[in-house]
Amino acid sequence: MVRTVEQAPIAEIAAPTPPPADAQLPDVAPIISDDEFREAIPPISAEDDPELDKPLESIAEFEARQAAAAKAAAAKSGTATTTTTAAAAGADSTTTGDVPVVGGTPVPALADGDAVEAIGDAPILDTELAAPLPPLENFNVTPVEFAEPDDARDNRAIPYTVQVNGLASADDSTDVDLADLFGDLSALYDGDGKADNIAMVRARLSADAELMQRILASEGYYDGVVETRIDRGDRGDRDSANSSQGDGTGQDGRRRSADQPITAVIDVKPGVRYKFSEITINAAPTVPPGLIQDNFPLAVGEPIVAQRVQGAEAAIALKLPEQGYPFATVGQRDILLDGATGEGAYTLPVEVGPRGRFGGIETTGKLAFDAEHVGVLARFKRGDLYDSRRTDDLRQALVATGLFSSVAVEPQKTGESAGDGTEYVTMLVTQEAGPPRTLAATAGYGTGEGLRLEASWTHRNFFPPEGALIARAVAGTQEQGFGVTLRRSNAGRRDRTFELVGEATRSNYNAFEAITGRVAAKISYDSTPIWQKKLTYAVGAELLATSEDDYSFLLGQRQRDFYTIFGLLGQVGVDRTNSLLDPTKGFRVTTRVQPEGSLSGHFSPYARAQIDVSGYYPVADAIVLAGRVRVGSILGAARERLAPSRRFYAGGGGSVRGFGYQQLGPKDPNNDPIGGRSLNEAAFEARYRFGNFGVVGFVDAGQVYTGSTPTFDNLRFGAGIGGRFYTNFGPMRLDVATPINRRPGEARVSVYVSIGQAF
Repeated sequence: MVRTVEQAPIAEIAAPTPPPADAQLPDVAPIISDDEFREAIPPISAEDDPELDKPLESIAEFEARQAAAAKAAAAKSGTATTTTTAAAAGADSTTTGDVPVVGGTPVPALADGDAVEAIGDAPILDTELAAPLPPLENFNVTPVEFAEPDDARDNRAIPYTVQVNGLASADDSTDVDLADLFGDLSALYDGDGKADNIAMVRARLSADAELMQRILASEGYYDGVVETRIDRGDRGDRDSANSSQGDGTGQDGRRRSADQPITAVIDVKPGVRYKFSEITINAAPTVPPGLIQDNFPLAVGEPIVAQRVQGAEAAIALKLPEQGYPFATVGQRDILLDGATGEGAYTLPVEVGPRGRFGGIETTGKLAFDAEHVGVLARFKRGDLYDSRRTDDLRQALVATGLFSSVAVEPQKTGESAGDGTEYVTMLVTQEAGPPRTLAATAGYGTGEGLRLEASWTHRNFFPPEGALIARAVAGTQEQGFGVTLRRSNAGRRDRTFELVGEATRSNYNAFEAITGRVAAKISYDSTPIWQKKLTYAVGAELLATSEDDYSFLLGQRQRDFYTIFGLLGQVGVDRTNSLLDPTKGFRVTTRVQPEGSLSGHFSPYARAQIDVSGYYPVADAIVLAGRVRVGSILGAARERLAPSRRFYAGGGGSVRGFGYQQLGPKDPNNDPIGGRSLNEAAFEARYRFGNFGVVGFVDAGQVYTGSTPTFDNLRFGAGIGGRFYTNFGPMRLDVATPINRRPGEARVSVYVSIGQAF
């Protein structure tokens, strides 16, 4: 811990307080007089001292003057001198005993005994410098020996192999294949047996030694010893991986071949595998009493494996909040190892906190809607035992509205008793409303349908809460239109939707050409990717005004008629599949009934009924068999009294692949489909997925009939193959199919591109 001590500011120096005006102070005699003080001050001007005004002498003049003074002092003392020649310096010098003499003047040594070094023209004061050089033939110097560098071939790319010894004894007592685990993470194995130089091999070997030590410890081998070395060639030459130098030779001094592979060796001595001798969980009592112990998978006597320890602690941290303890925390574990016995005593502190029940809901932040509507999305009510899974579900439901840039749901303590030893927990929802508007576009293509483009603009919170305004437009080769939708999501109940639609479309197909205006209202309870319902429903009503052409067998030509249609909708669905967008097992059943009345000359009531069944069965991890059946019937009116757009048709990407859109069933003399009052369809697919891609082989069958009861005869078949690209919002599909027993006028190949599985 670092502490910072603040220092108080330094106060200003206080000025002395002057004495009172009437104070009587004693007379004090001065120490010296002013004249004596001025005489004691040395002169500081050229007038007082002429030397101050003289220019400074050069270094050479200073040294010559000092040498002359030293010579005069020596002559005055009468010291005998002997003259020698200092060839190296080019100056006269003499010596007296062990004291160097320059110009007849002895030069004293410095404190460390060395003579003063000569500068410029000054005499040489170091006797070694003044001594004559020895003859070259007598000059003998021991050469400096440098360490021999690695062979240049060691800096070339070299092959190597990896050898790990000693793991077999560890693998015999563990469920984990340590060799495979090491191989997945090893730097040596990752190098594919090639390195730029021997130093790179050593670096990888060192990193793998640390990796092996961590792997051993993670499996309970805390005393494991890992040793490494590099074996060169096949003669047993070795090079320690911990050595910082290497000369590229074996023990016999012979140089290895440039292409001779080396072996990076890791010797492992796992030692004793530690086991739990004691497991202690320090926690307050829970309800039920064995909540922690029953969900803690570790047991005395089993090895101390890091992954199992972490998993067991995570299981407690997950289970307690699911069973009414929202504030439970798992502390820091302590494992005391006994090297003599190979056992470890495990202690884990757990703070369970108060047991809670759901209370109220509060919101804060930039709100998209209030706490009351948050309560509509919640799948719990006040007084329910707290369950973190329902908290997570609420957060996911809030995210699914698309109205938030960020949102969090957290429990808050209230201290309010809820009885039976529990207390209410307030759910705090922190909102950060995001942009509510969205632009979207989709595209698709089908033989007989042509190209279809759809764009939409959505304001998801135009009528809060969650009242969306949607404008859409369709531009296709055979369909054009625009429409407006008002949709209230989570209307009084989660996943219940109220929808009001107004649209105008123009359709131009071989079966009919229609200009239609439609107004519809519907209330539905649907599945979502977050909450897939076992039971769904929809009820609604619609009013259509449509002008359509149809072939008149009486007149022998097509004629246009105007229809006013009012209808009701009732739909019930049962879903037992494992996925809403891409199921791999289970089944679905959907039943739809539409009572309608058509006014074209006179009123004609009738009812449309349809049932769809699909099933999915996984025969292997990557292979799923899927099938579907559809049966439909129209009761109460002749085909001629039905608007062409309200009849049954078959053929196309969502019906019977291999045939064009609406191409199956009865046809007019121009070979154009005219629709019918009943149909049946079937499809079978074998789906194989690999990663994000998939391949589908399929066979489809179906037919449309004039009568109201399907006869299941004269079925037409199509077969083909498709590709799938799986995304987080569902698969994208491309199917290519051909009709079996193709008839004149039918296309050889049909292509379908869309989003989602065919069924």
